[in-house]
Amino acid sequence: MPDRSKGEMFGIVTAMLGGGHVKVKCEDGKERLGRIPGKLRKRIWIREGDVVIIVPWPFQDDRCDIIWRYTNPQVEWLERKGYLTF
Repeated sequence: MPDRSKGEMFGIVTAMLGGGHVKVKCEDGKERLGRIPGKLRKRIWIREGDVVIIVPWPFQDDRCDIIWRYTNPQVEWLERKGYLTF
């Protein structure tokens, strides 16, 4: 679950841009350019339509880092419990 005190929020990957970058539609309504850090890039495949946790950059509001990707069973659980509203 996103830690709201650290500014984390849900997002959905809308487009793959290459070079470890993606377009993310965030739950606050903004579309940001997301960066996949190296430790995730080597271990987790991220595709269009995936639900992720992002952290917006403090100095550039239109960019963010991806810190977690949810699997399909996890997304279904989040939807059933009402955590995903977008």
